[in-house]
Amino acid sequence: MATVKVFIPAFSTASMRVILCLEEVGAEYERVDIDLYAGDHKSPAHLARNPFGLVPAFQDGDLVLFESRAIGRYVLRKFKSSDVDLLHGSSLEESAMVDVWLEVEAQQYDKAIFPIFYQALIIPRIFGGTTDEKVVEENLVKLGKVLDVYEARLSQTKYLAGDFFSFADLSHYPITHFAIKFPQVAPLFEARPHVKAWWESLESRPAVKKVAAKLPQ
Repeated sequence: MATVKVFIPAFSTASMRVILCLEEVGAEYERVDIDLYAGDHKSPAHLARNPFGLVPAFQDGDLVLFESRAIGRYVLRKFKSSDVDLLHGSSLEESAMVDVWLEVEAQQYDKAIFPIFYQALIIPRIFGGTTDEKVVEENLVKLGKVLDVYEARLSQTKYLAGDFFSFADLSHYPITHFAIKFPQVAPLFEARPHVKAWWESLESRPAVKKVAAKLPQ
């Protein structure tokens, strides 16, 4: 079977999402490095893979995909097994709940935590700019409200979609891996015992540990 290709830079939380899916299912894959500083993502070759000039992109034979959550779904469908089915496609109810919490991650969680991550890490360390503390504070409040919903949910089920691990949980890992190290974010998790236990469960997964070990500090 031909190895799938994933086109990613050295560091990208969206790209991490795809790599995590590939590692969870044990798929063989070829990593093709995209140098953002050199503008590889705006080259004609990459624009043919992702017309928005973003990362990641993914290729499986003649099929080319972009958008990390869509790529993740494809990977998890293609390589699913009796041991690994993170979309829970065999159950209409369970797969629907996975979809619900994937939407929550994209529309609620990410929109609250990403501005914090961007202001606290990307702007000062990548662009040499100054963090806008007002933006950070506003989104810390938003994130706290989202985590209140998570705490209520996780007091009833072990994971977000139910008492089973799924792509809905895994999709949270990349950006949280970095953001939870910020002194403003960590207390939000510590103050919510079910959220804290859920996060620790994510961190303990072998595939997650493997990917995390290769990430920049």
